[in-house]
Amino acid sequence: MASSSSSSPSSSSMISNPVASTDRSRDAKRRRKKKAQLRQQQEDQSQPKWKSQAQQQIYSSKLRQALARVNLGSAPRRGKAVREAADRVLAVAAKGRTRWSRAILTNRLKLKFTKHKRQRVTTPPTRSKKPRVSVYRLKGKGSPGVQRKVRFLGRLVPGCRKEPLPVILEEAIDYIPALEMQVRSMTALVNLLSGSSSSSSSSSAPPSS
Repeated sequence: MASSSSSSPSSSSMISNPVASTDRSRDAKRRRKKKAQLRQQQEDQSQPKWKSQAQQQIYSSKLRQALARVNLGSAPRRGKAVREAADRVLAVAAKGRTRWSRAILTNRLKLKFTKHKRQRVTTPPTRSKKPRVSVYRLKGKGSPGVQRKVRFLGRLVPGCRKEPLPVILEEAIDYIPALEMQVRSMTALVNLLSGSSSSSSSSSAPPSS
């Protein structure tokens, strides 16, 4: 009798053990998943935003989707359409958090608005253009070489033509790595398309006699 009574707790513990083990395995999986997510976040934070592999993959996939919707016409218009699509996807990837990305997106909207406006108005009224006084002419008159370089950099970075030097530098620090990532993505896309086209042409070529 004693043996039967002593074996009953062990049998009950064996019955309850599978449930406890499944709970422990679930908790262990959750902890491993959280650790992996934290590790990935730390890796993304340690790298600059536009130099991470995950960001480049996201941009490449969105770029392929945007290029598939581009209406390709003649060669000059085709290049312009591809460039505009690549810049627009880059600005969307920046999520409008920078001045240059907002300038690209608003410029796209302005182009659409001006096209509709030109269709409505046939003879636009002529206005006398007033000469604009640049900020760089008012400040630092003793260094024309620096002013010229600052103006040139402000023209390169979208939305920074009339901004002061600290704003231009801050935007350029983010804009230049974004352009580098854009070049890497487009180069990889061109290599992928050229490789697929060459393989298809070689497979369709007739066998030599």
